[in-house]
Amino acid sequence: MRPLASLFLLLLTSAPFTHAATVADGAPPVVAKFLDLFDRLRTAQEQAADGHFQLVPFQLSESEINEYLAYSLKTTPRPGVDSITVRILGSDYISTVTKIDFDALNSWQANTIPTALRKVLKGKKAIAIDFKIHADNSKLTFTVEKAHYQDVVLPAIFVEKVIQIVAARQPEKYDTSKPMPIPFGLRKVWTTEHTIQGHN
Repeated sequence: MRPLASLFLLLLTSAPFTHAATVADGAPPVVAKFLDLFDRLRTAQEQAADGHFQLVPFQLSESEINEYLAYSLKTTPRPGVDSITVRILGSDYISTVTKIDFDALNSWQANTIPTALRKVLKGKKAIAIDFKIHADNSKLTFTVEKAHYQDVVLPAIFVEKVIQIVAARQPEKYDTSKPMPIPFGLRKVWTTEHTIQGHN
């Protein structure tokens, strides 16, 4: 299963056409760090197309990721997604709390929410999802370990369907039914405790 690719890729694509030199006034300093990384990865990707490879490694802390996600979702709202908070664990495990608009979800595709969960999952609700990533050779896949809303366990197949619907509504039209291409020419991404690392 690969249901969370779109959420992780929001990190890398929520400001794909903005350059570090155009950081908005009042933006937190971490935004400049992310946009500078995006610029360096874009440049390296363009140079690689001309036969000149330049390695661009990166390391992003859990707190930097959360600060950037909060800013990017505020400045570039995403359909169906109100907020995302991540906790980065070692060995490629990531835990997220994502506030999803279940009313919007139901309007996009009726009867997605199982009857037993409809009284609970309405309006904007924060669901917790733990998953393991595998990112190599410019492709990203995931395995859902567990998911819940408060003390209600959510079936993985339902969580997968929710993410597929939300992902398809994003401007990038993510298809989470197959391995996701990692943007900017990134080839490998992995986690250590409280950090995400990777390189092109």
